[in-house]
Amino acid sequence: MIKTETSAQKKRENFVKGLKSGKLQRFPGAFSPLVARLIEDIGFDGVYISGAVLSNDLAYPDIGLTTLSEVSTRGRQISRATNLPTLIDMDTGFGEAMSAARTITDLEDAGLSGCHIEDQVNPKRCGHLDNKTLVPAADMIRKIKACSDAKRDSNFVIMARTDARASEGLDKAIDRAKAYVDAGANAIFPEAMKDETDFEAFRKALDVPLLANMTEFGKSKILDKTKLEDLGYNMVIYPVTTLRLAMYHVEESLRSIKDAGTQEHLLDKMQHRSRLYELVDYEAYNSFDKSVYNFKL
Repeated sequence: MIKTETSAQKKRENFVKGLKSGKLQRFPGAFSPLVARLIEDIGFDGVYISGAVLSNDLAYPDIGLTTLSEVSTRGRQISRATNLPTLIDMDTGFGEAMSAARTITDLEDAGLSGCHIEDQVNPKRCGHLDNKTLVPAADMIRKIKACSDAKRDSNFVIMARTDARASEGLDKAIDRAKAYVDAGANAIFPEAMKDETDFEAFRKALDVPLLANMTEFGKSKILDKTKLEDLGYNMVIYPVTTLRLAMYHVEESLRSIKDAGTQEHLLDKMQHRSRLYELVDYEAYNSFDKSVYNFKL
């Protein structure tokens, strides 16, 4: 009901086990707690919270305008709605090394299972846009070490994202990733890979868990589950997929209602109220209420 059955600590344990399991962990993006509940109900391995989606849902571009409080609050709301582990995007850490360390404690307190921090200069760009600017590797290394030192739960996963492929080339991106692992990163997120060759090169160079970003309309070729498993990747995210699907259908339907003057012709395209009640466990709340207010002495 109000709380999930699985504690934050157990979710983190499950996340680490999943990354080591040899099975590709699939984490669709959730833009709301209800979407996270649906991701769990359908049977995925975890939930991803995209910084781009969080920004866009607030009607901002993905350029680092969100604050730590906005991100940690949304992270708490989503993670508390599911028994699955939840990975969140912490952008560039909301400041320098000390601020990044503070971010880790906030995200741990919010019940998240892990986060990733990237090596772009703030204000940042979406990882699949051109002309990204990176911080010196030494600055990112300091941030990662501060994050690693700040965490209190050893199973809280700190993932380092490098955007260097697009601006510095594949070899430099791999060099950065190795340095980030040495600084304390538990896993690596190589952003904006072009094709299987890039993904394969990272896998050959590193022996820590690797994340593949299968976002749509980006620089990376979309690879399916079997191909990513064959490449030896531990985890895949579909960061913006649910938001894009939702916004497309909302826009199409609103235009249709405006033209038709009614929504009646769209009823068969809507989630039924009964299905919504299943996802929010309405009957359990109803039973709890009766047990409190309809008891006998």
